[in-house]
Amino acid sequence: MSKPNLLAKDFDFEKVLGNWRVNTSNQELERIFLFKDFKTAFQFMTLCANFAEELDHHPDWSNSWNTVTVRLSTHSMKALTDLDITMARAMDQFSLQVLGQ
Repeated sequence: MSKPNLLAKDFDFEKVLGNWRVNTSNQELERIFLFKDFKTAFQFMTLCANFAEELDHHPDWSNSWNTVTVRLSTHSMKALTDLDITMARAMDQFSLQVLGQ
């Protein structure tokens, strides 16, 4: 796999990832996803896990019944990179997909 690209210093997180919180001191993106029940949350996590394997970029996350808390960062670079943006966007789409069922 090629080395991930660092984000531009003026990257517009609000425009691209409006539902995500950016922690620049920890170089992390964070979002809490809420679903109707555990099964739906698990469907979301399964879609994300399969994509993370394809991308070879894995989230730090936790699940409690209908809630999935996600943190993304490119630990190998101690920074936010294009991999984090790709994963966050995919997770946003997966959440819409399972919520639409």
